[in-house]
Parts: sequence; C-alpha cells; structure tokens
Amino acid sequence: MEERDREELYSKRIRAGKRTYFFDVKSTRSSDYYITITESRRHQKEDGFVYEKHKIFLYKEDFDKFFEGLQDSINHVKQELLPDVDFSEFNREEEENSFGSDLKWD
Repeated sequence: MEERDREELYSKRIRAGKRTYFFDVKSTRSSDYYITITESRRHQKEDGFVYEKHKIFLYKEDFDKFFEGLQDSINHVKQELLPDVDFSEFNREEEENSFGSDLKWD
C-alpha cells in the first residue's frame, strides 16, 4: 500500500464564499484515525491569488467532546443570539449560485 493511500481515507470539501473548508479523515502508521479540519481563504495579491490556511487536528478521543461543543455553540447562536434569522436562506443563496433547476436557457 502506498503511503498516500494509507494516510488519507476520506475528504469532504465545503465552499463558503471566499472560504473553503476541508474535512479529511486520515490514518496513522499504526492504523489509528484522526480528522483534520482546514479553513482555506483566498486573498487577492498583485500577481494573482494567495491561499491562507488554518488547520485543526482532531483525534478520536476528542470527537464526542468537539462535536458536542460545536453543536452547543451553534445552537446558542441560532436560538439565543439570532433567533429571528432564517439560516436556511444561506443554503438557498449557495444553491442559486450553482448550476441547478433555476438556470433557464432561452
């Protein structure tokens, strides 16, 4: 088995405006698993674009604690701080920017 095949087992990309998030499942040499979460932001430079990346390593023993903390934080913002915001509207905006059923050819 090649080194690359052993390391990365799954990848999910989420585009969000100028940011892209990557969720990558990887394995260690001892067949243990962890997740890297990477935020990539594109910045305009004089001669093109530059990408700034920030990465978090999430180990299996922290999965449940991390998930619970993230879920609690998101719920707090949605329910306590911004209860009147329709968060599904952000999903519609993303769908409208992609090719889909709203595209009309005349």
